[in-house]
Amino acid sequence: MRILYIHQYFASRKGKTGTRSYEFGRYLAGRGHEVTMLTSGLANAEFPVCPNEPCCEYRLDGLRVISIAAAYNDPNLGTAMSGWRRMLQFHRFAKLAVEVGRCLGRPEVVFATHTPLPVGLAGIGLSRYFDVPFVFEVRDLWPEALVNVGALNNPAAIWWLRRMARQIYRAADHIVALSPGMKDGIVGAGIASEKVTVIPNGSDLDLFRPGLDGSAARERLGLGRRFAAIYFGAMGLANGLEYVIEAARILAERGANHIVLVLLGDGGRRAELENLARTYGLSNVVFHPSADKEEVARLVAGCDICLTIYRAAREHTWSPNKLFDALAAGKPVLINVPGWLRETVEQNHCGRYVDPCRPEALAEALEELSNDAALCRRLGENARALAERQFDRRLLAAQLEQVLQDAVDRHAPRG
Repeated sequence: MRILYIHQYFASRKGKTGTRSYEFGRYLAGRGHEVTMLTSGLANAEFPVCPNEPCCEYRLDGLRVISIAAAYNDPNLGTAMSGWRRMLQFHRFAKLAVEVGRCLGRPEVVFATHTPLPVGLAGIGLSRYFDVPFVFEVRDLWPEALVNVGALNNPAAIWWLRRMARQIYRAADHIVALSPGMKDGIVGAGIASEKVTVIPNGSDLDLFRPGLDGSAARERLGLGRRFAAIYFGAMGLANGLEYVIEAARILAERGANHIVLVLLGDGGRRAELENLARTYGLSNVVFHPSADKEEVARLVAGCDICLTIYRAAREHTWSPNKLFDALAAGKPVLINVPGWLRETVEQNHCGRYVDPCRPEALAEALEELSNDAALCRRLGENARALAERQFDRRLLAAQLEQVLQDAVDRHAPRG
């Protein structure tokens, strides 16, 4: 197949964001498919745009990467922008993606991955221009996810985004959802269940692994002999990391000085979090800037457990990279997200669920695990076994390959 793959935030393992598109694209290219990736070449882009040109071409592991001069490539940058400014950037990317995409040669299928939501408009435009099927990947339900965490409350904006989402869902020949809850939300918008396939985020089993030496990374973090819990990812409103700072304050008050919390990443709320930690006078919180995926793997290896933390909300449908990478690393997981993620962790005995409204629950779980090395070892072994059994990215990429091939086989040209 000739696949036109659209992802504004595309990054390889040398980038500082999720690598799902890179891993899937690399797998597809290795299977003999021609994969062209359209991405943003601006603002911290791994593949920068050429000066005074609308786009620039790169080759990477069998992929043809086209970076375009619109929007931004690092999703963390958006956490510091107003909603309207971000949406304007998203539409600029979608518009230029269509203009550039028309010049890249006719694909057999267009595959666009969201977030952001307007990337689906680019997918519609290019699939209609070339008269080929359009497959849309939903990594987050908009506007529901934004409303649930309090990031969006404007009724007009909510109506507009819901209308856009329904438009894209209906235009797509097939939809990939990253969690069962996302599929439920799409079906609830009036889409037939058989039109939606769940392919969750996957685990990078070769990059994150139990045997990786993290001693040098641990030394760089200054952890000493303390029991270390690491959060790695964005630091925006939706992530709710004030919860972690409050848990650190509680641990400090209890004199649990053998426990340290590592916050790895960047985003619009990082400065506030650092200020809060300073205000409390905490010495048990370590901040580290975002890093490429290989460095993140070493930093995770240098810690004892991983945190999957989000702002308390009415419901969660997310499928966060950080959880699946933690499983691959063979680390116990402390998670404050209810729903399918909680069930996955608890049913497979690879961590603990903690109440998202009670930072005391996180502090208590950290104390429990820090005092039971045998328990941590068992939970970590279960985590790695789950990653290998259920979330091997190669198996998930093969599912995507079949979805794309089925869309091509079923497509009837408008002729």
